[in-house]
Amino acid sequence: MITSKQRSYLRGLANKLSPIFQVGKEGIEDNFLKQIDEALEAREIIKISVLKNSFYTAREASEAICSQLGCEAVQCIGNKFVLYRESKKKSKIELPK
Repeated sequence: MITSKQRSYLRGLANKLSPIFQVGKEGIEDNFLKQIDEALEAREIIKISVLKNSFYTAREASEAICSQLGCEAVQCIGNKFVLYRESKKKSKIELPK
């Protein structure tokens, strides 16, 4: 669980990120989750957008992914959301205490 101070710091980092994945009408499948898992391990923080033809809202998609991958939802604005999970191998992001 991250604190509000850490969440604020991560929001600042995510501000300049572009979405690297899109949740569409296919929804959240195993292959999609595997790709997100690999991206979180490599980058630690990612931004995902939800297309208008998706059956999920951004918050629903964020909650579904976080429950399956064990990551933290940092921010959810409009049709975009940001996820964070510390890398198991080597952490790149130093969170404030």
